[in-house]
Amino acid sequence: MQKPALPPVSRTGFTRRDFLRTTALTLGAAAISGPALVRGQNLNSKINIAGIGCGGKGDSDLRHCESENIVAICDTDRGQCKGARERNPNAKYYPDFRKMFDDMGKGIDAVTVATPDHTHAVAATLAMSMGKHVYCQKPLTQTVYEARYLRDQAKKMKVVTQMGNQGSAEDGLRRAVECIQAGLIGPVRQLYVWSNRPVWPTNMPMPTSSDPVPEGLDWDQWIGPAAMRPYKKDVYSTFNWRGWTDFGTGALGDMACHTANMPFRALKLGYPTLIEAESSGFNGVSYPLASKIRFEFPEREGLVPVTFNWFDGGKPKANDPYRHDGSNKPPKEVTADVEAMRGEVPGSGCLLIGDKGKIFSPDDYGSQFFVKMTGDKEFTPAKGHEAVTPIPQTIPRNAAQGDSDKRQHLEWLTAIKENKPELCYARFDITAYLTEIILLGCVALRVGKKLEWDGPNMVAKNAPESAKFVKRTMRDGWKLS
Repeated sequence: MQKPALPPVSRTGFTRRDFLRTTALTLGAAAISGPALVRGQNLNSKINIAGIGCGGKGDSDLRHCESENIVAICDTDRGQCKGARERNPNAKYYPDFRKMFDDMGKGIDAVTVATPDHTHAVAATLAMSMGKHVYCQKPLTQTVYEARYLRDQAKKMKVVTQMGNQGSAEDGLRRAVECIQAGLIGPVRQLYVWSNRPVWPTNMPMPTSSDPVPEGLDWDQWIGPAAMRPYKKDVYSTFNWRGWTDFGTGALGDMACHTANMPFRALKLGYPTLIEAESSGFNGVSYPLASKIRFEFPEREGLVPVTFNWFDGGKPKANDPYRHDGSNKPPKEVTADVEAMRGEVPGSGCLLIGDKGKIFSPDDYGSQFFVKMTGDKEFTPAKGHEAVTPIPQTIPRNAAQGDSDKRQHLEWLTAIKENKPELCYARFDITAYLTEIILLGCVALRVGKKLEWDGPNMVAKNAPESAKFVKRTMRDGWKLS
C-alpha cells in the first residue's frame, strides 16, 4: 500500500492555519437550518443513508438520521440490528459492507459507521473513496496510521465528515475553548484527564476453547481485517471487544476522544514529542486494568509546553480479577479543589491548570465547566463568573434541537444538504488529528517504553519496534481504499 502524502506541518505539527480552520468555524456557518441543492437534488429531497454497524450505538445513530431515507442496513449480526431493520423495512440488509457498496453504491449518499474499532477505517475509507459522506463513531480508527489516512482521504474527496464525540455539539464545550484561548486562566502547563473506564472485562488471557457461532452472526465478517480466531461466547461480541488489542483501543481510545476533546482544541495540541505509559500489567492481548500515560507537548504557536496526564481503571476487584475498582486517579493534591467542591473526585473529569487559575469539567463531554481563578476560594460555575462574562463568543453554536447526540447528527445532515463540510465541528480535519494523538498512548502501552515521537513522519525515533502498532497488518481481503 502506498503511503499517503502527509499534510504540511509546522515544527510542532499543528499550524496556526490548521487551528483557525478547525477550532473556530466561520461565523457564516452558524445556521443549522435550511436545505440547499445537493448533487442535483430538489430542494426538499432527502439523503440516502446506509448504516454500517446498526446495533447498540449504531442503532441510535440511525435513529437520529431517520428523517432522511435509510436505504441499507449492514451488520455482521442479524439479531443485533433487528430493531433497525424493523423500523426501516424498505432498507436492504447486508452482513458485508463491501458487498453493500458493490450492489447499491450509486444509491447511497452517506453512511454511519458504528462497528468495533478495528473496522472503522476500512469502512470509512471505502465510503469516502466512493464520494460518500461519513459519520463515524469514536475513535475514528484503531491505529495512528489509519487516522492520518482518514484525514487525508476526507480532504482529498471533499466529503462531509463527523466523528461521534457528541460533546462537540455542546455550548459548554465551545465556551470553554473560547475562554481558554482568550487567556482566562493564563498559560496552561498541566492537563489532567481521568476516566472510569474500562467498564468491560480486561487484562484477560486468550481463551483456550471455542463455542459454536450463533445463528445470524457472520463471524468471518465480524473479524474483518484482524487475524482470525475462534468464536467464544460473551468474550468478544457484542461489547467486550473493547478490551482486546486486536479489536479495541482500551479505555484511552474509548473515552479520551470525549474527555480530552475540549482541552485538545483549546490548547492547540499538535504532535507530542514524548509519550510514556505505565500500567498495572499488560499481557499483550488485552489492555491492562489501569494505566497512566504522560504526553509532552512542546511550544506551539506561542503557547508554553504542556504535559497531558491520563489516568484510567484501578485495582482489581476482589470478586472479579478482570474488572477494576476505579481508584486510578490524579494525585490528591492535584484534585483537592475538585474534592472540596463536590465532596469527592468524580469517576471521570478534566482539569486544566494555568498560571492564573484552573478550569474543571466534571463529565466526559465537556458540557459544563467550573472556574477557580487565583485568589478564588473555590471552584464556581463558569456561567456568571466575573472573569468569564466579558469574554466574547467567537465560535458559532449548534442551533439544532435535541440532546447533544441528536444535535451532532443534525449538524452533519445539514452540512451535507448545504454542501458545507466546515459546519461540522467534529469533522475529520480535526478529530482524526485528535484520534491520532490519543492512540499514541496505546502504542506506548504496547511497546512498554518511553517513545520519542516524530509526529510528521509517524515514527518513534528510539523505538523502531513500535512500527507494527502504528500501522497494523490487515488480513487478506481487507485494505484501506
